[in-house]
Formats: sequence, structure tokens, C-alpha cells
Amino acid sequence: MISISSPNTAKLSPSPLPTTASFAGKLTSLSHISLNFPLSSSNSRRFHSLKTLVIRNIDAAQPYDYESKLAAINNTSSSSSLKLKIAVVGFGNYGQFLAKTLVSHGHTVLAYSRSDYSKVASNIGVSFFSDPDDLCEEHPEVIMLCTSILSTELMLTSLPLQRLKRSTLFVDVLSVKEFPRNLFLQILPYDFDILCTHPMFGPESGKNGWGGLPFVYDKVRIGKDESRIRRCESFLDVFRREGCRVEEMTCAEHDKYAAGSQFITHFLGRVLEKVNLEDTPINTKGYESLLNLVDNTSKDSFELFYGLFFVQSECYGAVGEVRLGV
Repeated sequence: MISISSPNTAKLSPSPLPTTASFAGKLTSLSHISLNFPLSSSNSRRFHSLKTLVIRNIDAAQPYDYESKLAAINNTSSSSSLKLKIAVVGFGNYGQFLAKTLVSHGHTVLAYSRSDYSKVASNIGVSFFSDPDDLCEEHPEVIMLCTSILSTELMLTSLPLQRLKRSTLFVDVLSVKEFPRNLFLQILPYDFDILCTHPMFGPESGKNGWGGLPFVYDKVRIGKDESRIRRCESFLDVFRREGCRVEEMTCAEHDKYAAGSQFITHFLGRVLEKVNLEDTPINTKGYESLLNLVDNTSKDSFELFYGLFFVQSECYGAVGEVRLGV
């Protein structure tokens, strides 16, 4: 209780008040505070009718606890500030595309490729290595494979895995998921973590930002240590913070959906490309969509299209359904 009265003495009880640092913790222990202020004779006449001002329930639970909120902010910052050393294996157009964003999020990015991309890497803040042994000697926490589908196994088996830390996280970004999952499980030591992902966009569709674009992942094998869980989440946070529509699903589920969407899109785009569709002054909206489809699919390599068909058994059935449809 706080009371204000007019006698010429001033007292504060209980005494002394808690310090700022301990105030929030001790506030609930206060049962009342009495404040008496000296008043002049004129003020006494003005306030002669004011006997007591009472504020009740000051000892109720407080909605804002500065210390606890500050601790929560600090904990969140330390979690989100985890920066990784990420090695991009396969530094072609797609690897460079992803590396730029990884660098912008403060991660240390290394790169290895069979072709010399040292100048390109230097321009975007990436350390380039022409030898996989030298790359692995840097002990990256994450190895991200950005190879084509058909060259994934060759690239994976060429890496000197014995030079890496036993807890290294391996990530793929292929357009198919069961294929790299099985490769990882067959080739990588059991101590290595495995995260299969598919950013369902590329340099063309993601050139104006990644907001709303789909990103699929499957935590195939992640160790139970807090540090390994945080590392995986820190990698995924790059795509969350870029505004991607992040979806977790198994590799098998992904490939089932992709055969009926991604492969069909590429298949029809390739077929229409052979028809030599031309732009006209009276294009309909539907025809514009077909032109855009041809334009988008033709910018991807034929190796990608062939790889989608070659390693996904679901695609054979999709082609058969198209034939029945025509």
C-alpha cells in the first residue's frame, strides 16, 4: 500500500528500497509503501481533505521482468549468432548462387571445384581450393554438395573423408532426394551427420530474392549433441531468414511429389522447346505461360533433366501417363 498524507515528516517503509538490479526480484515481497511529504501551509489548505491515496495489490506478479527478458534476448542472440564454416563442393552457377547468400549471413565459405573459379570466388568473398585435400584440411563444419545429379557419386567418393572431423555435417541440394540419401548412407562414416535439402529455385527464379520460394529438407541423420543440432538449425536458418517456404518431409515423399510436378514441368518444357513456339502480337495468357515455361526450362542444363529421369523410378510412370493423355 502507498499512502500520501500531510504531516511535516516524511518516512519510507520498509527501508531501504531494493536496488535497481534486485528490484524486480524483491518487488513481490513488498506489502506496502508509505510516503509522507511535507506540505506548505497553503498546500495544506488545498489538500486538507486528502487523507490517503491507496494503491492496492502492488505485490501482484509483474508483467515485465527486465532481467529475465534481457537474459532471453541474450540467449536468443547467442543461438542465432552461430556462424559456420561451410565448404561448397561443386562451384558452378548454382554453387556460386547459394554461396553469395551464405556469405551475406556471415558464414565462412570455402569452395572446391574441378574447374578454376578462383577469381569468381574472390569477388564474392569465398576462399577457393583446387585440391580436395587442402579443402578438407580446413576442417569445415558443413560440406554442401552442389554437383550435378550424375556426378554426385564420383565427387563424393573423391573427397578425402579421413581428413574431416568425424562429426562433419554433409548437405546436398539436388533436385532428387532418395538418390543422394542412399549415397550418403552407403559411403559416409556413421559419425557424419546427413541433411538432404532441395532449394526449389535457382539463379533465375531466385534472382529477386527467395521470399515465398519452397525449400524442402529431411534430417536423415543428425547427432543428439546440442552443438550438432544447433549447427543443423543454423544452416536451415539461412533459408528461413531469406523468407523461403520451408517444408520438412522425407526424401521418399519429396520424390513422389517431384515426379508429378518438377519432372513433368521439365518434360513438357523440353517438348515444347522442340516445337519452336514463337512470340506473337496477340498472345493469350495461356500461351504466355507456355512461352515462360519453355524459357525457364531451357535455361537449365539437359544434364539436370536427364538426371531427374535417370535416378527417379517415379518419372517412368509420369512419362507413361503423358503418353496416355495424348
